[in-house]
Amino acid sequence: MTASKTTASLQPLAEKFVAQFGATPIVVQAPGRVNLIGEHTDYNDGFVMPSAIQFQTTVGIAARGDDRLIISSENYGAQVEFSMAGLPATAKKHWSDYPVGVATKLRERGVRLPGANLLIRGDVPQGAGLSSSASLEVAVCQGFLELIREKMDGAEIALLCQRAENEFVGARCGIMDQFVSVHAQKDHALLLDCRNLEYSQQPLPDTVRLVICNTMVRHSLAGGEYNLRRQECEAGARFFAGKRAGVKALRDVSMEEFEKYANALPESTRKRCRHVIGENARVVEAAEALRQQDLARFGRLMRESHASLRDDFEVSCRELDEMVELAQEVEGVYGARMTGGGFGGCTVNLVKAESVERFKAKIEAGYERVSGRRPEVYVCAASDGVRRVQ
Repeated sequence: MTASKTTASLQPLAEKFVAQFGATPIVVQAPGRVNLIGEHTDYNDGFVMPSAIQFQTTVGIAARGDDRLIISSENYGAQVEFSMAGLPATAKKHWSDYPVGVATKLRERGVRLPGANLLIRGDVPQGAGLSSSASLEVAVCQGFLELIREKMDGAEIALLCQRAENEFVGARCGIMDQFVSVHAQKDHALLLDCRNLEYSQQPLPDTVRLVICNTMVRHSLAGGEYNLRRQECEAGARFFAGKRAGVKALRDVSMEEFEKYANALPESTRKRCRHVIGENARVVEAAEALRQQDLARFGRLMRESHASLRDDFEVSCRELDEMVELAQEVEGVYGARMTGGGFGGCTVNLVKAESVERFKAKIEAGYERVSGRRPEVYVCAASDGVRRVQ
């Protein structure tokens, strides 16, 4: 499957909006993302390097003459209706929680929202770790801002959408997903400092493609294990804070300091700390590798990242490991690693453009042979962040 999007393909959404609501909409798109390197570093105040992908959430929006908020989803074939003055105070565990959460956070910020009709269409694969929720939140937020002709700083949009997911929806996500959905640049990865939100664009050559392989599995232990990993990292940060002033998170600990004191840590905490400290260093080195167009070095860092996630952070699984091992056997692959929280989901692969079709064929056949599952393979190029398209 190749991710692609043209302005012409948006025309049916605008036409459907006119047929459904009798008005011409503003149309906004926001992308999903894949994280190239920097896993489980975001909540440790560290560095990440995601890239937006061409899978998008598209939102059509137009004002109404009353205070009603009507949200229609093409994907779910459903529609909900609220009063702007009486939006739900809590989530309903429903797809509409994401746009309603964004509207709620905009109103809390003092933004006066008129009644509006929204039509939503998304092609970001759900449950694959490609950030369909952040894509939806950012598209809805930008749609409202376009509607009322108000500007908001990109970082503020990302933070508002993160609060909508954290505080309204109830999902404890970091800032990476929303931030890259806003700030991404075509043909670039984004190096983000999750502590101060400083970022820079890292060029990706047009000779490579980002190929995402979906294992089609998601293991049930992910939620509890994720929270446990956070607790172990926080315990490690407290330990090192007792060794040196100024340590607020594992981001502040060097590998030299880790090696000096590591033997005093419990084994599991020691392994978690080693991953995070090493991963932060790998992200910084990966950015330098991209600046020098050293793709072999970047691929090596991807492989090291996966090994660390597998052995030290222990968030991989058999299917992810099989997918990575298969990828590394294919000619034209610079690097492969799991991406996302782990315990299933996807791998990300940096592949020479001329090798993509061979890569797809070998992965699909090989993974089905060893796992019994047919994977989904998405061929992507790095895309722009949120934008008004009509």
